[in-house]
Amino acid sequence: MSAIKIHLPDEELSAVRRYAEEIGVTPEDLAYAALNRLMLQTKVDADTIDREIIEAREWRKNNLALWSDSARSVHIYEGKGDDPSAPSEWRT
Repeated sequence: MSAIKIHLPDEELSAVRRYAEEIGVTPEDLAYAALNRLMLQTKVDADTIDREIIEAREWRKNNLALWSDSARSVHIYEGKGDDPSAPSEWRT
């Protein structure tokens, strides 16, 4: 069997692990289900999916996903201290 590795920052992996635990699956199960859903959706909306994948490749270079935990988040205001790390509230 072939393998695909997904490199995630700790803040993203924590959110993935927490969600997987909530529904009783492994992070790998979650990743496969997400990939399966994405691939099926390309039959319906390939142009939008293609654009989102290319955009995600670019913003991942300097940003965390909206659903990730908050550590290392970028602050708009110069001189503002770091906020404490907190779990993502994306699903709450």
